Amino acid sequence: MDTPPTVLPESRTEPDGSAVVRVLSYNVRSLRDDTEALARVIRACAPDLVCVQEAPRFFRWRKAAARLAAMTDLVMLSGGATAAGPMLLCSLRATVERTEDVLLPRTPGLHRRGLATAVVRLAGARLGVVSCHLSLEREERRAQAGTLLDRLDALDVPHAVVGGDLNDVPEGAAFRRLAGRLQDGRTVRPWGGGPTFPSREPVRRIDAVFATGGIEVLGCGVPDALPGVTAADLGAATDHLPVLAALRITAGD
Repeated sequence: MDTPPTVLPESRTEPDGSAVVRVLSYNVRSLRDDTEALARVIRACAPDLVCVQEAPRFFRWRKAAARLAAMTDLVMLSGGATAAGPMLLCSLRATVERTEDVLLPRTPGLHRRGLATAVVRLAGARLGVVSCHLSLEREERRAQAGTLLDRLDALDVPHAVVGGDLNDVPEGAAFRRLAGRLQDGRTVRPWGGGPTFPSREPVRRIDAVFATGGIEVLGCGVPDALPGVTAADLGAATDHLPVLAALRITAGD
């Protein structure tokens, strides 16, 4: 096994047009906590793409989402209330090709779930990206993982990443269903911390970044030792810890 990286690579464009991309997945609990701390954490991670879960969904949700984007020097890409909570943010490095918000079938008595999806270009690389927040109920969660994989195929792109709150641990059926088709970044190239929930005393890894097979994972984990990220901010920002991945994506059509 390769030695785990001590420093996560920064975003860059390589001479052949390939892109080193930082992808962040973060459950922000509808911005009910310390948004200033949340913004500091996101800015310190310097992401190209952010897969948000539990984005604001109700009164003036677009204004709240736009404020978070402005506070983190990012722009809103897709999702929010129209995807039942998942949302995508991106840096100006990304050129947007298309977006789609997807509502998943609803089980009576359970929360509506959805997917925020997009296809973007970064340098010479073309990339699909999906933000997800799976069900608390085991069988619905497993079915949603299958639907997510179908939607990923439908993006019809050479490379794709998924960031999400799975409400499942690596041994669970939904997590294993995704990891059976995709690279679990933390398993492939661990960096930083592992458990993601709850944020103040994490004991479970239920948040993850996945990548399709042609992507090289350079490091993935909770950015608890990243310069600019403090334990106080991580605890105050929301009830989940973020997952940050650095990925190398080859140039293509």
